Amino acid sequence: MPTLAHQQIHPHPHNKSAFAKHVILLLSTMMAGVLQASSATDQHYPIDVQSCDRIVTFDHAPKATVSNDVNLTEMMLALKLQDSMVGFTGVSGWKTLDPTLRNGIGELPELSPKYPSKEVLLGADADFYFAGWNYGMRVGGGVTPDTLDPLGIKVYELTESCIHIMDKPKVSMNDLYNDLLNLGRIFNVESRANTLVTGYKKELADFQAHLTPLPSPTKVFVYDSGEEQPFTSGRYGMPTALIEAAGGKNITDDVKKSWTQIGWESVIDRAPDVIIIVNYGDVTAQQKINFLRSNPAFSDIPAVKNNQFTVLEYVEATPGPRNIEAIKHLAKAFRAAL
Repeated sequence: MPTLAHQQIHPHPHNKSAFAKHVILLLSTMMAGVLQASSATDQHYPIDVQSCDRIVTFDHAPKATVSNDVNLTEMMLALKLQDSMVGFTGVSGWKTLDPTLRNGIGELPELSPKYPSKEVLLGADADFYFAGWNYGMRVGGGVTPDTLDPLGIKVYELTESCIHIMDKPKVSMNDLYNDLLNLGRIFNVESRANTLVTGYKKELADFQAHLTPLPSPTKVFVYDSGEEQPFTSGRYGMPTALIEAAGGKNITDDVKKSWTQIGWESVIDRAPDVIIIVNYGDVTAQQKINFLRSNPAFSDIPAVKNNQFTVLEYVEATPGPRNIEAIKHLAKAFRAAL
């Protein structure tokens, strides 16, 4: 059946005046709708958004966004902001592009396999860069809010990463919620962002309400990578928030870093009951587990002795839309370790 838009209207010769009035009324209604939408947008901007220790002013919604890393890109997708993107960076240089993400981004190109240069962002005509410290930017590096601002590229920094340049509270799920809500304001999709965050909060609260309490918090070590020294997550890294929400305690909770190297002696002394393996890159999760099992120095660690390993994908262990499912996964693993 043809739609109304495809039907031809043939006015009766004696009813041309009525038809003209109908057309004028229709056009007036359409114009009023356009003006109303435009007015709503005008009223929203300009806005000020807190990004780490900066206030960033937006006069309009970004139209050419580049996001760095798989988790930040998934935040953009969760808010249905694909049409405001011109590409993403920092995925294939370290990890495989998740099939779910690949389907979500459609034809959007990966502009750089690792951290982008200013030239890459300029080449894409970017007007907004969603990144973080050690998530696409390095302190003192060539791509920072200060270096991009003169080029007309605004930056919003991942909240979890702010610890690299300022003091901040211990990591919590609010770090994720804050980013989603701020993105909602930046792109004028506040209702969408509020709905998403409210849904996440309810899902987590409902899950925790029916969770069997643990006799005491499960002691947990996060093993990202490294054999000489393990790379792990401290007090300000998202895994700490995930572990606590699931009923555990990160054994490096006193390490005032987000992601950092420590000594194996600390891991042995703190005797974790469960070891989380962060899966990404060339070394597989199973290879990391085999390394821990094969080293005699680790044989008395309860998690190694009892084979209590659980795997989180990189995109689950870093701030992003998969954090709630990660908490559910960890809660199950902690209770299985009793």
